[in-house]
Amino acid sequence: MLDGRRILIAGYGREGRSSHDLITRLCPSASVTVADGNENIRREASNGFDMIIKSPGIPMSVFDGCCKRDSITSQSDIFLQIYGDQTVGVTGTKGKSTTSTLIHHVLVQSGRHSILAGNIGIPLFDIIPQIDSATTVVAELSCHQLESIHRGPHIAVLLNLFQEHLDHYRDYLDYQMAKMQIGLQQREDDYFFYSSDNSDLNARVTENRTALRSHVQPFSLDSALQSPLHDLQSPLAGNHNLTNTFVAWQVTSLLGVDGKQFASALASFKPLEHRMEFVGIVDGVTYYNDSISTIPAACIAAVNALPDVATLIVGGFDRGIDYHPLADFLSNSHIRNIAFTGAAGRRVMSLMRPETINDRNILVEDDYTKIVAWCASVTPKGASCLLSPAAASYDAFKNFEQRGSVFKQLVRSIGDNDVR
Repeated sequence: MLDGRRILIAGYGREGRSSHDLITRLCPSASVTVADGNENIRREASNGFDMIIKSPGIPMSVFDGCCKRDSITSQSDIFLQIYGDQTVGVTGTKGKSTTSTLIHHVLVQSGRHSILAGNIGIPLFDIIPQIDSATTVVAELSCHQLESIHRGPHIAVLLNLFQEHLDHYRDYLDYQMAKMQIGLQQREDDYFFYSSDNSDLNARVTENRTALRSHVQPFSLDSALQSPLHDLQSPLAGNHNLTNTFVAWQVTSLLGVDGKQFASALASFKPLEHRMEFVGIVDGVTYYNDSISTIPAACIAAVNALPDVATLIVGGFDRGIDYHPLADFLSNSHIRNIAFTGAAGRRVMSLMRPETINDRNILVEDDYTKIVAWCASVTPKGASCLLSPAAASYDAFKNFEQRGSVFKQLVRSIGDNDVR
């Protein structure tokens, strides 16, 4: 596929470096050029390369008018063309990291050779030396990794669709269709699991039903509640996580894991950091870090899943998504203390009903040191304080991980109290 070709690697982050390393090591006769930054990429792309390997962070619009679209590929596209038959791919606006990690954990605990990679932080090319014929690859896949694929994974999971990454796509439908490629590029003997509870996802599946050639397997919260999973010991809170666990059970069952093995593995699963993460109890107040929350639906799910949330931190970088559902939810919620931060937080506050704002303790602040101190002063003993921003972090932090880590450090530094 690669040897002897003129190749442009577009973007030189973690995945771009991974592509460069593999090609130079395994394909000595390939001619490789690297370009980073949108303007440099656009200039280089006009030079007639046989293949352009696009990194996930580079928008497709960068290539408009400067090269043939069929010359653009990606690491995930190349990987799936070779290893798609032994890959479980997991995508969705929210829940894909937890679900893919849980599937991998269950397979490993059940004695299977499983490798977790992809958008979780491990480039797919990096794991190639570890793959043999008995390996199951569990790949977390983002919209950017899926938009140009020509082969879907053997087992595909699409958890949900919500407004996200609108700065990279012409509109919400373009984003949804990038995600849908995980199923649309499958073959007849593949399996496509999707949540029928999600209205936008259900609509896309219905519209594209004739183009979906694989075995289409809908799943829902109702099916999860009626399954044996409902009675299992689980470290994952909330109905959304019950649904994620249910599809993990379906996928691993398809791969030969029995119910007893699944139950044992689920009980030993450790929830991922920054996802409704218990931080500790200080002065009788329980703190949770849900910094992964970058859309309204994630914040609403966290509030509904956690006990007695009296104080909420919401907001951050504003990417123009629709905040009316969150504003309505907060206006009707029991939450008495709300800290609004960043442009997104201020917009959420502006959309709430004025009488509900006047009836609450409100802080508008961008300094997290002041935000956490305020939360500690207003949250009553026995109640919870939740960071679930429903917004990206780029206005004040490098990423959501840094935002969550700062929050945890500040909670643990309140006064001289020990965090339990």
